[in-house]
Amino acid sequence: MKHILKILALLVGISAFWIGLLQASVIPESYTWLLPLYFIVSLGCYGVLMVGVGLMQFPTCPQEALLLHQDILEARDFLKNKGVDVGSN
Repeated sequence: MKHILKILALLVGISAFWIGLLQASVIPESYTWLLPLYFIVSLGCYGVLMVGVGLMQFPTCPQEALLLHQDILEARDFLKNKGVDVGSN
């Protein structure tokens, strides 16, 4: 619930800033109407950047890989005992 309130507060703040710019005529009106589009594009770029950074910093877990391999071998043995053909590997 707190996260929703933070998002709503951010949207209200951005909307108030945008309306203030429209009313004050600090920025030409042709640019001011494009601010929401700029915001959406920059938010998308930020999202892509965060996904890229997350992928670059994704940790490798060799211990977990060994555990997964052991689980696969156990599952193969179990299925072979039940009479299921699991391949030659």
